[in-house]
Amino acid sequence: VQLQASGGGLVQPGGSLRLSCAASGSIFGIYEMGWYRRAPGKQSELVARLTSGGNTNYADSVKGRFTISRDSAKNALYLQMNGLKPEDTAVYYCNAHISTNWTTSAYYWGQGTQVTVSS
Repeated sequence: VQLQASGGGLVQPGGSLRLSCAASGSIFGIYEMGWYRRAPGKQSELVARLTSGGNTNYADSVKGRFTISRDSAKNALYLQMNGLKPEDTAVYYCNAHISTNWTTSAYYWGQGTQVTVSS
């Protein structure tokens, strides 16, 4: 199983970016998926999470600005980021709880995509 994240880049404050994460490989089922980020000199933090039932959780710092969504048919996860701030600058990682058969599941991580918010 692999997770491939994309969509990062350099954007001015107030701008928008859309991150994508595609899961591939021997996937039997996907439970929850989420986005995490790690800013320079800081610990990783949860940005947003989406359960298989459709429940969402957002970090307080991104509520109202970021939207997490999923395309189950494509095994894809998205993060629409609007109103970006310099403090959103970080490497963003996608994470997914994936089963490869009836009895085996694990959490997988993508390789990270850099988001830089600067004028």
